[in-house]
Amino acid sequence: MNTPAPAPGSDQPTLLSLRGICKSYAAPVLTDVDFDLHSGQVHALVGANGAGKSTLSRIVSGLTPGDGGAMTLGGQPYAPGGKAEAEAAGVQMVMQELNLVPTLTVAENIHMGHLPSRFGWVRRSVMNAQAREALTAAGLGDVDPSAPVSTLGVGQQQMVEIAATLRRSCRVLILDEPTAALTDPQIDLLFEQIAMLKQRGVGIIYISHRMDEIFRIADRITILRDGRVITAQPTGELTMDVIIRHMAGRDPVEATDMGERTPGAVKLRVEHLSRGKAVRDVSFELRGGEIVGLAGLVGSGRTETLRAIIGADRPDAGCVYRNDSSTPVKIRQPRDAVRAGIAMIPEDRKQDGLLLSQPVRANTTLATMGAVSTAGWICSGDERRAASRFNDIVELRGAGIEQNADELSGGNQQKVVIARWLMRDSEVMLFDEPTRGIDVAAKWTVYRELADLAGRGKAVLVVSSDLRELMAICDRMLVMSAGRIAGEFTRGQWTYDDIMAAAFSNYLNRKS
Repeated sequence: MNTPAPAPGSDQPTLLSLRGICKSYAAPVLTDVDFDLHSGQVHALVGANGAGKSTLSRIVSGLTPGDGGAMTLGGQPYAPGGKAEAEAAGVQMVMQELNLVPTLTVAENIHMGHLPSRFGWVRRSVMNAQAREALTAAGLGDVDPSAPVSTLGVGQQQMVEIAATLRRSCRVLILDEPTAALTDPQIDLLFEQIAMLKQRGVGIIYISHRMDEIFRIADRITILRDGRVITAQPTGELTMDVIIRHMAGRDPVEATDMGERTPGAVKLRVEHLSRGKAVRDVSFELRGGEIVGLAGLVGSGRTETLRAIIGADRPDAGCVYRNDSSTPVKIRQPRDAVRAGIAMIPEDRKQDGLLLSQPVRANTTLATMGAVSTAGWICSGDERRAASRFNDIVELRGAGIEQNADELSGGNQQKVVIARWLMRDSEVMLFDEPTRGIDVAAKWTVYRELADLAGRGKAVLVVSSDLRELMAICDRMLVMSAGRIAGEFTRGQWTYDDIMAAAFSNYLNRKS
């Protein structure tokens, strides 16, 4: 076994120790994994999708039992029988997929399992006051603690979950892709909280595909590949290229030149779209052969705009037009948008994008059933061939197209959703956080697919919380601020500072 050496220069004791951890499903997921976490240390766990990072963290947090190996916490044997036992021992986890109850309020979710009560009655005033303190510390001071969680965007929900975890006392904190839906200001607030936890001696396991974050906050990095520890070293002894080579088992792929594209005819025109305070009088055009980014802060209305376009949320006003038509498309629900040639890859793949209990095969062909069926009967051979082809395109990693979607890693689940709409071949493609939870090497596969779609004349709109990602792949950038389009930039004319200034602009001296 590859036993990690103690963190160089660390005078802190080993807080959590894992030895020989194993786990198998249809195939081995973890094999003889050793891992050490010291008090006051951020230990990053990196690897390609399917490498076993989330499975290892679930074993530590009591959500999944291991098949072999041993753990100690604070020098004592540690074998939690469930999440509650792990939390009682001081092990807390913020999962990659949201773990909130949408029908409950923000405050109720923050206090889940720890509701302040007296004589059997919940003390709502105390609960809301404590929740407001936790929200303010996480940069969500404008969120109403009594609002249902379902009214918040995914980015805000992620911060609510982080706020709920940070308010609990813990010895070990596991963060699994905590910034996937967050923008830079929210990430800065999270890192401030992590710095304070380190000073208190909390050990932090940090899982992320964003290498800039890893180098920014991690003291030590363990790299997994195919369920095995490849190396465990201090962050300062590793480089980006070395990490990617260890993750992929080959030399890193150079960043593909996205090339210059010449936009064609208008494929989609949005005029004066509005929905409550989330989307305010939004107008823009998308042309074939271009990739347009939709940037903005968490809660700026980016996702809400896409949902209004496809009919997932009914707009209060505004129209959507296809091509050069002067007659708006009647979109009352998402199926109308799909029939009009508009497809959307949603931000929350687990809730909105997948049939988790169904195999990859069925999830891939879900939007194109006519292509794999005859007289209402699915042709299993056509379905398997189509699913295999499009999942090969996105480089899906797993046990094959018969594997259920809920058994895949988060990044591979995202790839299945992308494969579905690549198969549908819609003229207008709306991507909401398409690389969320996808590893560094696999991101370039998605970028190449976006570029290929644009090269085939598709109109592509991409929402991403990673501004640098948008700057790398887009021909044009729209910036939302407080529900409105606050700026538009073309490649070669934008700067990071200009885009961020536009993103904040409508929040300054805002009265409504």
